[in-house]
Amino acid sequence: MDRSLIVGLVSGAVAVTAVAGIAGYKVFHHAPSYADVLNVQPIVEPIRIPHTVCQDQVLTREAPVRDTNRLAGTAIGAVLGGVLGNQIGGGAGRTLATVAGAAAGGYAGNRVQNNMQQSDQQTYTRKRCRTEYEKLQKVTGYKVTYKLGDQQGVVQMDHAPGPRIPVQNGQLVLTPPITANPV
Repeated sequence: MDRSLIVGLVSGAVAVTAVAGIAGYKVFHHAPSYADVLNVQPIVEPIRIPHTVCQDQVLTREAPVRDTNRLAGTAIGAVLGGVLGNQIGGGAGRTLATVAGAAAGGYAGNRVQNNMQQSDQQTYTRKRCRTEYEKLQKVTGYKVTYKLGDQQGVVQMDHAPGPRIPVQNGQLVLTPPITANPV
């Protein structure tokens, strides 16, 4: 036999054996198409949502005074005091009693009007608003513990993976699956 024929046959046999070995290895030792999910923990971030709370508040204040010098009370008191003073005594004593009654009545009328003005209250309602915050937890991702073959690992995902994570070419597929929306 020719030497080149023997080399060709041996080379061909080696190549066929190598290809068959690789194909057999892939058949019996195929790469996994999924990683098993062992644990999923949500990653949460605290957030505060503002909202306005308003309440009606009932308030009182002193009513505005129209007669700040209390002239009406003084005048009415002086007239009444003068009339009462005029009822007492006779002659010059009556005049003195009328003047004294008018003076005392004017002072008393002034004080009475002052007390009335201070106790005159107005009630009004005012709306008071304030901002309150509602505290919530927002899920920003998931910490996923998985097992791929004999190895265990941890990865962060933006969606909950379910029981398995797809694997392509030995790498985890971390994007969410695309679902067709029915029309």
